[in-house]
Amino acid sequence: MSLKKQTPLQNADNFYETERLIIRPMSLDDAAFILDLYNRPKFIQFIGDRNIKTLADAENYIKNRFLPQFEKLGYGNYSIQTKEGNHKVGGIGIFEREGLEIVDIGFSLLDEYEGKGYAYEAALKVKSIGMNDFGLKKISAITSKENFSSQKLIEKLGLKFQKYVTLPGEEEELNYYETE
Repeated sequence: MSLKKQTPLQNADNFYETERLIIRPMSLDDAAFILDLYNRPKFIQFIGDRNIKTLADAENYIKNRFLPQFEKLGYGNYSIQTKEGNHKVGGIGIFEREGLEIVDIGFSLLDEYEGKGYAYEAALKVKSIGMNDFGLKKISAITSKENFSSQKLIEKLGLKFQKYVTLPGEEEELNYYETE
C-alpha cells in the first residue's frame, strides 16, 4: 500500500541531510559497498543471505531491486554516508515488501559504525521523509526475534510491536511493528 501526497522526481542528485549524515538514493556506484555490507555476518544472520557474491551480482541487485522502486514510488533504499570523512556506513530505506500491507522501514550498518547513533539518526530522517514528503500514514518494520538492537531502535522511532509475521517464501517468524 503506498499513499503518496506528491511524487517528487527522485534521482541520484536528490539527497537529504541530518546533523552528521548525508542520505542519498542507492545507485550503481554503490555496488562495491552493497557487496561488502550484504556479506557481513550480522547482515546474513539478521536480514538474510541475498546471494550477492560478485560486483556484478551487487549491480544487478541494485538495478532490479532498488532502482525500480524509486522509479515507481519516488522513495526506496538510501546510502548513509558521514559528512565528516564521507564514509559509507550503511543503508536505510522504506520498502514495499511482499507479505506486508504497509511499507516498512529497514536499515543496516557496517559493524564498525554501529553504536554511534547513525542508524537512529538516518531512520528518523527517512521516516520523516516517508510521512511528510510522501504522505505515508503508517510505516511498519520487521526484525528477527534475536535482533535486540534493531528492536530497540524501531521502538525508539515510535513503532509498536503488533504481532509475529512470516513473509512469503520464508520460514523465519519475525517481529512486526507499526506506527500508531
